[in-house]
Amino acid sequence: MDKVGNAEQLKIVHEATKSTVGYKRITSLFDSGSFNEIDCYAKSGENFTGAVAGYGTIEGCPVYAFAQSSDIEGGAMTMAQAAKINKVYDLAVKTGTPVVGIFDSIGGQLKEGGDMLAAYGDILLNMNNLSGVVPLISLVLGPCIGTSAMIAEGADIVVMSDKAELTIMTNGEGGSASEAAEAGTCHIHEKDEQNAVASVRKLVALLPSNNLSGAPIIDVQGTNISSELTNKSDVRSIIAAVCDDESFVELSEKFGVSAVTGLAEIDGSTAGIVALSDVIDADSCAKASRFVRFCDAFSMPVITFVNAIEFTSLREASILSSSYSEATTAKITVITGSAYGPVYIAVAGRGANADYTIAWPDAVISPLAPETAAIFLWNDRLAGSANPIEDRKKLIEEYKVTEASPFAAAANGFIEDIINPEDTRIRIIANLEMLFSKRVSHLPKKHSNI
Repeated sequence: MDKVGNAEQLKIVHEATKSTVGYKRITSLFDSGSFNEIDCYAKSGENFTGAVAGYGTIEGCPVYAFAQSSDIEGGAMTMAQAAKINKVYDLAVKTGTPVVGIFDSIGGQLKEGGDMLAAYGDILLNMNNLSGVVPLISLVLGPCIGTSAMIAEGADIVVMSDKAELTIMTNGEGGSASEAAEAGTCHIHEKDEQNAVASVRKLVALLPSNNLSGAPIIDVQGTNISSELTNKSDVRSIIAAVCDDESFVELSEKFGVSAVTGLAEIDGSTAGIVALSDVIDADSCAKASRFVRFCDAFSMPVITFVNAIEFTSLREASILSSSYSEATTAKITVITGSAYGPVYIAVAGRGANADYTIAWPDAVISPLAPETAAIFLWNDRLAGSANPIEDRKKLIEEYKVTEASPFAAAANGFIEDIINPEDTRIRIIANLEMLFSKRVSHLPKKHSNI
């Protein structure tokens, strides 16, 4: 009788857990048949924990994950649920395996009082300790507010469906997916749950398993950059032409629009892409600097395309400069248009500690904007001019093609090479191969202060 009773109980538990929202979502994330659940019998009082946890493979890559079940007491956080999530973090750090968290919860279980606060604190502590060790991805598919939002936002990449909410405000204010995308707290906003899951699966395939494993390499035939591209070309066209076909995954598209950031494959190897354009505002600096630090944490090369003239925020520009100079991963910069003064120094020059800086023939590299530098240095040549407006234009153009040309910069050792646009992809691939074994040691210190 005991054996029959146990078998019946096993069947009841399995049927109950597999019918939950969390179980259905987590199994849709993993490769078919690969999911293995952990702690499925754990309870919070008379109910199950409100979260499903376990491991499996995504595109053949081992991954740990947890998913909150909003159909069990709203997915409310409890000590039992926190223990299950923390076990996932513990196993991930032992095995060097990425973690995906699926969030959909009304918040904390208030009747647990101080225990609920301790539960949140344990998760935040473990997640912060794991940051930079293995990739962390948050998939937000429902409400994620207050402290839960802090946990989700602590991940490297946040993906949201259109029905999701993500905000520190417990009333949900400002938490829609579109608002989060514009605020920079959401990296990828998808229209529905199915597309959001697909985005996470693609990200996992692009990312290394941990900070010691190196970027994944895939046997993929890529494209060649078009000879029609010039420094007037749209940055996304340049990125698409340099990267392998349809491999670029843009992050934070609606935030800091002067910077385009994302992950892509170049000749089958994952790299981080940064493209800086025009006037770089504070949000764009913050977006790019965080992304560079993320790439550096997992030794993913950073390819930077520059066609920008100035910063608008001293504080954020300093943070961006620090992120580049501190990063020890391979860094290749391509100046496709303008690179003036602080912009060149922060992301392309010796201050950025770039390994290789390339310029297109029509690039303009100058310590000041040519409009300012030409008049400051050659103003005497306008004395007595019969047509000062036209002569001023000619003077600026002369400065661009002489003092601010890439050939002048190369002659002074400020860039390593000048190439035609159609050669960009092949030269980036060659440099990535050369820099594959790059190793750098820092001076002994805890960390820089950015």
